[in-house]
Amino acid sequence: MSDTLRLSGVTKTYNPGKPTAVEVLRGVDLAVAPGEVVALVAPSGAGKSTLLHVAGLLDTPDAGQVLLDGTDMTRLSDRRRTMARRDLVGFVYQFHHLLPEFTALENVVLPQLAHGTPRAQAEARALDLMDRVGVRNRATHRPAELSGGEQQRVAFCRALANAPRLLLADEPTGNLDPATSDRVFDALMVLVRSTGLAALIATHNLQLAARMDRVLRLDAGHVVPA
Repeated sequence: MSDTLRLSGVTKTYNPGKPTAVEVLRGVDLAVAPGEVVALVAPSGAGKSTLLHVAGLLDTPDAGQVLLDGTDMTRLSDRRRTMARRDLVGFVYQFHHLLPEFTALENVVLPQLAHGTPRAQAEARALDLMDRVGVRNRATHRPAELSGGEQQRVAFCRALANAPRLLLADEPTGNLDPATSDRVFDALMVLVRSTGLAALIATHNLQLAARMDRVLRLDAGHVVPA
């Protein structure tokens, strides 16, 4: 079975050719297999977010290849990259970014409706995901009525609503206290393990990183085993 995500020789420089040029990625190679949870650790400013944006087709590399499910995405048109990002990738960020005017359930349903899923089917999947992480009883509450941990668990469900093949998470527990962080991470692992998708999770929390299948470190623009 091929890797869900593979980066090969990926480079990225901001402001190239200028005195302010910053070489962030210098030939990154990494792979994440289906069902695998990989931690990415590095200090702030080392390029973790850039790497995730390139892997998730939000940004393009200067050189190298980004393959999702064996397809080289770097040579596709913008439209096809957008479709691939919509269909294959789920994102979770440090802040939940839930839509405040909608309930928790609606926040998980809306991406599915945009994808063409019938409402009844979308609601059933949303409730199933929310049940797996213990927030089904909060389905009718708006984000402001949820705790920080509940907000982030709903954000996880939204990221997985359209059954992506790859989950990318950028400091998903960074805004939470240690106890809540552990509970939210456990919920994330339940979702990942039960769906079998590949996950690349950037984190400063070395204790959480140690609970994943592998730990990689971004060092001077290269990815190496931690």
